[in-house]
Amino acid sequence: MSVKKVAILTAGGLAPCLSSAIAALVEAYTETAPDVEIICYRSGYKGLLLGESITLDTDTRANISHLYQFGGSPIGNSRVKLTNLKDCLKRGLIQDGQDPLHVAAEQLTRDNIDVLHTIGGDDTNTTAADLAAFLKQNNYALTVVGLPKTIDNDVFPIRQSLGAWTAAEEGAQFFANVVAEHSANPRMLIIHEVMGRNCGWLTAYTARIYSEYLNECHFLPGIGLTREARDVHAVYIPEMEIDIPAEAKRLKTIMDQHDSVNIFLSEGAGVEKIVQEMEAAGEEVPRDAFGHIKLDAVNPGKWFGQQFAQMIGAEKTLVQKSGYFSRAAASNGDDIELIRACCQHAVACALRGESGVVGEDEDNANALSAIAFERIKGGKPFAPECEWFRELLKAIGQPAGATLTVAH
Repeated sequence: MSVKKVAILTAGGLAPCLSSAIAALVEAYTETAPDVEIICYRSGYKGLLLGESITLDTDTRANISHLYQFGGSPIGNSRVKLTNLKDCLKRGLIQDGQDPLHVAAEQLTRDNIDVLHTIGGDDTNTTAADLAAFLKQNNYALTVVGLPKTIDNDVFPIRQSLGAWTAAEEGAQFFANVVAEHSANPRMLIIHEVMGRNCGWLTAYTARIYSEYLNECHFLPGIGLTREARDVHAVYIPEMEIDIPAEAKRLKTIMDQHDSVNIFLSEGAGVEKIVQEMEAAGEEVPRDAFGHIKLDAVNPGKWFGQQFAQMIGAEKTLVQKSGYFSRAAASNGDDIELIRACCQHAVACALRGESGVVGEDEDNANALSAIAFERIKGGKPFAPECEWFRELLKAIGQPAGATLTVAH
C-alpha cells in the first residue's frame, strides 16, 4: 500500500498521553516515511465533520519532541459519536438530512487521507471502526489505526492503556498535598475521588503509589506527625461490594484513634444506588452523547461523605477530586516508553495497510499488535483479587469483602 497522506485526531476526555502520542507518531513517520504528509483534525471528530485541520509543516515536525513536555492535546478533543445523528445535528456538526458517517467520509475523501490515526478510548476507537466499515462499504480504502487512551485502564483486551501509569502517579502526588488538610480541623474525613467509571484500577493503583510514597517518608510522632493520620484507610471501587455500616464501624475506630480518616473512592463506586435514589426522587440523570451518566452531576464523593460523616463522627468532610489534575499531566517516563513502542508499531501497521487498535493483547500473551476493532470494548473490570491489591487492603486493615460480578 502506498501511503501519501495521514491524519491524526484525539478524542474523548484527556489522558497523560495525547501530546506524547502525537509526537511519537510524527517522529515515527519522519524517521521511516519522511515524505508522508501529516494533518491533524482539530477537536477530534468535530474537526473531521467540519473540515477543520492543521497541516504539519517542516519546522513543526522537526520540533515535535516539545510536545513530550506537556499534557492535554494541542489539537484539541471533543466527545462526538458519528452514529449519534441527533447529537451531531443538535451541535451543528451536520445539516438536517445528513449522515455524520457520510459527512466524515466525504471529508476524508476531499483531504485524500490514506491513514487515519485515532487516539482515544473505546468510544473513540469503536467510532473509528464504524467509520472504516462505512468507507469500506462505499469502496473507499482507508486504513484506521487507533491508540488506546484511557486513564481508567479498562479497554478489552489491552493490558495497559496509554497514560494510566502517569495518571496514578499524579493522583498520588495530588493526595500527598491534600492529606495535610487533616491538620486544619479535628475529626476530618477526607474523600479522594479518583476517576474510574466502571473500573477501579486507577483508584487502586493510585492508592498503591501513594502508600509506597509514605514508605519513603520520615515521620515524627513526638510532635504529632504520624503516618497513621496520612495513611489510606479505605479503598472503594466498583468491583467490590461496600458494606457501609461495617465500614463505618471500622472507620470510626480509626477516627477516634487518629483524628482523621482518608478514603480513596472510585467515581464509579456506588453509582447504581445513587442513580436509583435520584430517579426515585423524580430527578433527571444527565447523560453524554454516548449514553454515559455524567458523574459530576451524580457526585459520588459527596454521597459517600454524607453516608459516612455522621456514622463516624466527622466534624468536617472534605471531598477532593484529582481527575482533572492527573489526566492533564505530561506523560511520565514509563508511559513515554510504552507510547513510543505503540506508535512505532502503529506506523508500521499503517504503512502496510493493517487496521486495528495497537496495544499489548492480553489474549495473545501481551504481544504488541493491531487488535481488530470488533474485539475492542470498554468496561474491562479491575481484578481486586490480584496479589498487590490484596496486600494493600491487608496493610490498611480493610476487609477484602465480596467481589462483584461486573457485566461487560
